[in-house]
Amino acid sequence: MKRLWFRTWLGTLIITVLGVNTLLSTKQASGYQEVTTPTGVFITVTYSEPINVRSGPSTVLYPIPVGRLSPGATAPALGVSPGREWIQISYAGASGGVGWVYAAYVNVSGGELRIVEPPPTPTPLVSATIDPTLAAAFNIQPTQTRKPTFTPPPPLDVPQFTDANPTHSSAVTSGFFILSLGLIGAIGLLVSHILRRS
Repeated sequence: MKRLWFRTWLGTLIITVLGVNTLLSTKQASGYQEVTTPTGVFITVTYSEPINVRSGPSTVLYPIPVGRLSPGATAPALGVSPGREWIQISYAGASGGVGWVYAAYVNVSGGELRIVEPPPTPTPLVSATIDPTLAAAFNIQPTQTRKPTFTPPPPLDVPQFTDANPTHSSAVTSGFFILSLGLIGAIGLLVSHILRRS
């Protein structure tokens, strides 16, 4: 009897947990479906990484980003730059609630955008000045020289080699020396051959 009561209690507990879990999951799903879709003209980030929101339509003239948008994020679009490379959006983190994003990283939906003139460029904190004394040190005027002229090379001297001593006595002496060495070698060969036989 106790086993039957335990099984009944365990079955009821499992069914109750599954029912509560199903009820909570349907409430969560309906909560996700209640996300509002933006109306009017808006942008959707299509780039795979977060993109910068700038105070103006340039990375050079407006180098410091005022915020970032994650992939898939949306924002209301207000206008487009004259070259259609940048899109002006409504962005809370920017001064005046307006920011600019690069058009290649987003997709525009909901209509056409009007052309908006960019804001004035920020004034640099320190203006670049040039010291005139320092600039004068690098202003070098070339000195006037004569133009180079062609100077022909001196004539080429080809040395002439002639035999100063045309006598043949040295040739006869060296020939006699070679013949005598050959004769001594032949005698040595003959003596060694005779000694080997005996």
